[in-house]
Amino acid sequence: MENGRVAIVTTGGTIAMQHDAAAGGAVPALGGGELTAALPSGLSRLEIAEAVRLPSSHFTLETLQAIRERVVELVEEPGVAGVVVTHGTDTLEETAYLLDLTVPGKKPIVVTGAMRAASDVGYEGYANLLAAVRVAAAPQVRGLGTVVVLDDEIHAARTVTKMHTLSTATFQSPGWGPVGRVEGDAVVLTRRPGRRVLQWRGLEPHVSLIKLAIGMGVDPLEDALARGARGIVIEALGGGRVPPWWLPAIERSVSESVPVVIASRCPAGRVWDGYGYPGAYRTLAELGCLFAEGLNGQKARVKLMVVLAAAEGTEKVPELWNEE
Repeated sequence: MENGRVAIVTTGGTIAMQHDAAAGGAVPALGGGELTAALPSGLSRLEIAEAVRLPSSHFTLETLQAIRERVVELVEEPGVAGVVVTHGTDTLEETAYLLDLTVPGKKPIVVTGAMRAASDVGYEGYANLLAAVRVAAAPQVRGLGTVVVLDDEIHAARTVTKMHTLSTATFQSPGWGPVGRVEGDAVVLTRRPGRRVLQWRGLEPHVSLIKLAIGMGVDPLEDALARGARGIVIEALGGGRVPPWWLPAIERSVSESVPVVIASRCPAGRVWDGYGYPGAYRTLAELGCLFAEGLNGQKARVKLMVVLAAAEGTEKVPELWNEE
C-alpha cells in the first residue's frame, strides 16, 4: 500500500444507516469511527472527517460543494495518499463525477456506499469500505481521478451509473465495464481511461434536466426557459433525437444564449446518428446544440453547471464543454 494515510469523508447514506423503530425504518446513524471499527488491521492509517450525515436524496448543491471542498482540502495535505467518500447510492454517481471533473491531482479519490443498512441481514457496507480503502491506498490507482468502488468492482466516475433499485451489484458501466477489481488484498486494474479537469468556479444552479418520451409536448422546455434557466440538458431519444415540434423552442433557447445539451435516455452509446430528417443529430448540431458524448443526463447536468460557472460568457461555453 501507498505510504501515507487514507482520509475517509463520511456523508451518511445507507452505508451509515440503522433501523430506528421510532422513525419506522433505517436512518443515518453510524459515524466514521463506527464504520471503520470493523476493518482489519494492516491497512493504511485512517483519518476520519464527517461532512454531513444525510440520505443522499436530501443533498442540495450546497451539500455537494461542501463535500468537494472537504475532499480538496484532504487531497492537498502531503501526508494523505488517497481519499474515500462514503455516500448514499441515490446520487453517488453525480458526486463522484463532479470530483472527477473538478479536483486536480493524481491522488486516488474513491466513492463507495452500500445498498443495505447496517441493521440488515447481509449488510455489505464494511466490505465495500474495506475495498475502497485498499483502492485509495494503491499506487497503481494514482492518476485515474475519481473511481466508484462497490461489490469489489472499480468503475470510472464518468461511466458508472446506478442500474438497479435494490441489487448490491447496482453500479455498472454500461458499454464499458469496470476498470478493475479488488481481489482479496490486491487491487487489479484492467484499463486506464483518460480524464481532463475543468476549471472550478462553483456550480450554476439554474440548469434543467428534461427527459423525452413518445409524443411529449414542449411545455417542460418552455417552462424552464420562462423560469430563467441558464442551461438545458435534454435526455433525447435514441442517439440524440427530438420530435420536430421541439425544434423552435430549442432554437430560441440557443439564440437567447441558453445552451442546450443533448444526452440520450439510452444507458449506453454515443450521441450520434446519420439521419437526415428534422430533429435528428444533424439538425440539432446545426442549431448549435452541445452533445453529452456518453454522459447520462444527470452527469451532463453536473458538467453544464460547472461549465456555466467557469465561463466568462456564454460564447466560451462550447470551448469549455469540449475540453473534457
